[in-house]
Amino acid sequence: MFKKEVPFYLIIVVFLTSSIATYAIVHLIDQKKIETIREAVNETRCDFTIKRLGGYDYIKPLMFVETPCESSQMSGIKMAVQNTIDGYKASGVITSASVYLRDFNSGYWMNINENEKYNPGSLLKVPELIAFMKMDEKHPGLLNKKIRYDHPLVSDKHTNFLSKSIQLGHEYTIKELLSYMITYSDNNATLLLNQQIDVAVFNNVFTDLGLPVPDSKANQYPITAKDYSLFMRALFNGSYLTIEDSEFCTSLLATCSFPEGMESGLPATIKMAHKFGEGGFDKAPQFSESGIVYIDNRPYLLTVMTSGANMKQLPKVVGDIAHMVYENMLQTNFTNS
Repeated sequence: MFKKEVPFYLIIVVFLTSSIATYAIVHLIDQKKIETIREAVNETRCDFTIKRLGGYDYIKPLMFVETPCESSQMSGIKMAVQNTIDGYKASGVITSASVYLRDFNSGYWMNINENEKYNPGSLLKVPELIAFMKMDEKHPGLLNKKIRYDHPLVSDKHTNFLSKSIQLGHEYTIKELLSYMITYSDNNATLLLNQQIDVAVFNNVFTDLGLPVPDSKANQYPITAKDYSLFMRALFNGSYLTIEDSEFCTSLLATCSFPEGMESGLPATIKMAHKFGEGGFDKAPQFSESGIVYIDNRPYLLTVMTSGANMKQLPKVVGDIAHMVYENMLQTNFTNS
């Protein structure tokens, strides 16, 4: 029986064909696994950005180290908070809400409804406080200057949550007025301080943090929860004011007298440096609050901004969100994850 020799080129063709087929099969099987690995690598390669303060000849002080990516470690908290927001929206209590949360130890953060802007109202008293501390750096002793409250001051702001106020005919130091402005959100003290403030220094507080300068002729300053949080971060980091002045400002914020918002969602034993504000666009009520919450050695920053039909109902929404975040933060240790 004769044997026919197989051409060499045919052997090569069969070998290449089988190799390609094997590669294709393996590639298809492992493609999902490869994509999973690639996604994980991309998440870990979310580069840091560094914000430095300008205006100096030889130095650029460090302000913030930021990662532009939300952390997947906070996905559980984000879902729980989103469910709370959705429930309040379904019931008609709120029309919108935005939340920014940052764990200071790990740098992890999350944001809900990140592009929505709100009128912060009295939250702008925090950058005003910072501006006066900057003024005192340039002119030591400024905080001891006395101002007499000798006639009523007119304001177009209507406040729903009134507290203690300065009294006509009395003298107050700027430091005392700052205390009334922050602790009691006193608009009379704020109006007196407005007469003393260096507008250029106040504007620099915004531009130094990368924010637009407020229009002095406008009654509104639209801002997101994440952007507003920069003021609180600058204080906590001690990166904009001196360490002593940063400590003074946060200790003053810890005396904020408003138990109806975030405080209502936290145990009485928990320390918090916070400020609330009433605002609104086109007469639609808005209530916002931003606070640094101190649990053990794991401080975190929470800013909540809300809009709804009834101002009196909004602080409870903020309180419930603060409670939800607190309970979840207690159960999570991001630094060990």
